[in-house]
Amino acid sequence: MEAEGRVLGPPLPAPSPGGGAGAEADPLAGAPGAARGPLLAAAAEVLALDDEEDDDLEVFSKDTSLAEVNSFSPSMPISPSSMINQYKFEDEPELRDLFITVDDPESHITAIETFITYRVVTKTSRGEFDSSEYEVRRRYQDFLWLKTKLEEAHPTLIIPPLPEKFIMKGMVERFSDEFIETRRKALHKFLNRIADHPTLTFNEDFKIFLTAQAWELSSHKKQGPGLLSRMGQTVRAVASSVRGGVKNRPEMFTEMNDYMETFSQKINVLDKIAHRIYKEEREYFNEMKEYGPIHTLWSASEEDIADSLKGVASCIDKCCKATERRMAGLSESLLPILHEYVLYSEILMGVLKRRDQIQSELDSKVDALANKKTEKDLFSEEIGKLEDKVECANNALKADWDRWKQNMQCDMKSTFTNVAENNLCYYEECLATWESFLASQTVDVHVEEDSEERP
Repeated sequence: MEAEGRVLGPPLPAPSPGGGAGAEADPLAGAPGAARGPLLAAAAEVLALDDEEDDDLEVFSKDTSLAEVNSFSPSMPISPSSMINQYKFEDEPELRDLFITVDDPESHITAIETFITYRVVTKTSRGEFDSSEYEVRRRYQDFLWLKTKLEEAHPTLIIPPLPEKFIMKGMVERFSDEFIETRRKALHKFLNRIADHPTLTFNEDFKIFLTAQAWELSSHKKQGPGLLSRMGQTVRAVASSVRGGVKNRPEMFTEMNDYMETFSQKINVLDKIAHRIYKEEREYFNEMKEYGPIHTLWSASEEDIADSLKGVASCIDKCCKATERRMAGLSESLLPILHEYVLYSEILMGVLKRRDQIQSELDSKVDALANKKTEKDLFSEEIGKLEDKVECANNALKADWDRWKQNMQCDMKSTFTNVAENNLCYYEECLATWESFLASQTVDVHVEEDSEERP
């Protein structure tokens, strides 16, 4: 059973300027094996999709958090009272007035099911909120409900993706600490992307999600459209797809569709290769953990070369720790970003289909009007309403498309820039470790030669 939500304070004055920087990205794992080449090639192709538009985009600094958009700096506390002024938005001149964090996962076991709830803390200075701070607990189904309501209210806006309900077998165990933390970060990002959106942030269901107590949210859910209404929407969508392609689709949306087909192909390739690299890196790391101690054990029975064997073991241990840090960077930075945009590609294709359905409905009414001599006034009125609906859908999608595209390009550039920088740091660290070992061995050889030459 979900915990009750709580209202925590009086109205908050408007926050002062001066947000903090985001969390520093972890090092990225570059793996042994042939998988690195395809990853970099596919990454270059993704960025090349709109290379001509890149001049106006600002690449985030290497301190920008990739694993969690709008996350807090690791040097700062993450309590609700410390949330304000910890954000930095280069592309938004106005001050933010809504701050959300998702934390404190709790496991709940009932006779029927086992599930996790997360604490959602909201701080705001908006006048439409009755208080400045709210704390509620939400489970995954509540987040899924919110996403569905946003899609219903804004069918041609790009709703941020949620992590999948089910996980890939063999990756992580459900309800493990790793799985729960990964999902928490994704849910945190989901809510903050909505909060940053110029339209979605003012959605009434979003406000209710952030503020309502558990029983209030449950009651509100029951007020939604019934089963028959949802079935009617599905039937209309299927009928639209059966009628075939849209006759009068503007060229802009045809180009969007072509772009997304290419983008989806490339980002899925990147996602698969990155997961393969992570698997290879983990196998390499496990071998390294066994490789170093063997030299230490061997040194006990080889007195003449014991120092050299211990030196090799020490170098391997240092490289092993560096490899572990690269693995952490891979799982916390690159993999979530790539997979998020795999989900985004599916969302974008769905948005384009919904726009086409609205266009198709208009086309069918125009055809019906041309074939009917009676009821022209009624059809003309319906067509006028549909034309307005199509225009609103087109304008909403065009504006959201430009915003999404710029965010995607910034995320990708920032991610792959950190790939290069962190791999350089890793290899320089390992190189310095082995060079130090070689220098020590050279000194030892010279000392032995000098002792042999003395009478």
